[in-house]
Amino acid sequence: MSYRRCGKSGIVLPPISLGLWHNFGDVDVLENGKQMLHTAFDNGITHFDLANNYGPPPGSAERNFGEILKASFLPYRDELIISTKAGYGMWSGPYGDWGSKKYLVSSLDQSLKRMGLDYVDVFYHHRPDPNTPLEETMSALDLIVRQGKALYVGVSNYNAEDTLKASKILKKLGTPCLIHQPRYSMFDRWVEDGLLDVLGDEGIGAIAFSPLAQGLLTNKYINGVPENSRASKATGFLQKESVTEEVINKVVKLNTIAKNRNQSLAQMAVAWLLKDDRITSVLVGVSSEAQLLDNLGALKNLEFSNSELEAIETVLK
Repeated sequence: MSYRRCGKSGIVLPPISLGLWHNFGDVDVLENGKQMLHTAFDNGITHFDLANNYGPPPGSAERNFGEILKASFLPYRDELIISTKAGYGMWSGPYGDWGSKKYLVSSLDQSLKRMGLDYVDVFYHHRPDPNTPLEETMSALDLIVRQGKALYVGVSNYNAEDTLKASKILKKLGTPCLIHQPRYSMFDRWVEDGLLDVLGDEGIGAIAFSPLAQGLLTNKYINGVPENSRASKATGFLQKESVTEEVINKVVKLNTIAKNRNQSLAQMAVAWLLKDDRITSVLVGVSSEAQLLDNLGALKNLEFSNSELEAIETVLK
């Protein structure tokens, strides 16, 4: 594995990180999750990404990860980057959502207990809060680092303007923003409208989530929605109505370009993100060891010719 510098920090991350958004909840098979984590680490993936509400039910991904951590990974804790987040609804009442200092500190305390950890390596504010001053939210992140509950902090789902403001506040507090986690894929390119420039200028790393557009950027849906796919599950974020004829036509064309590169479409989608050196890592969510190994195959061919990039742009327009 060849690791990439995270912004202007001392931290490097693997170009592919493993996300536990799906397939690690109580509705899933724990042994399958354990095998995927083992395979990831054995192949040089040192970064595991969670959030307080991952499951379902919320909290179960952290708890299940904690069980696997205790059984398999405690001797390797110093070789791991473990991240978690808070910012979405986690418990009922006025203090279990958004971005108050009360919520963020309480949520991380709960996350640490579920995972059986003394600290996480990275703690994110998961989404901007329009009703809490940014200074309060950022001071909570600073406090958490000073308490020793996290080594670094980041933000997720922040636009360019708010990211710049947050970065300035954190620098003044003495706890710079390590990383931003935006949604980014060939089918969702909002970060190109200013956010990546802010991250580059501020020396903040970027880790892209949903790089395969919840599975659309694979060959899985070319012939319809298969059973047990994300789009077939009521609990998933990808719904059947998203798998339109227009989308599938683009997928088929992109798949042809990938074949000509001797890659799967998923591999090409990951490589396409990593062509930008402002992207530190790509966060993949997989349901099997085979899927993970396929994603890792992207690292064998990260170079694109101008004609390949032009062909991809033509499809995506």
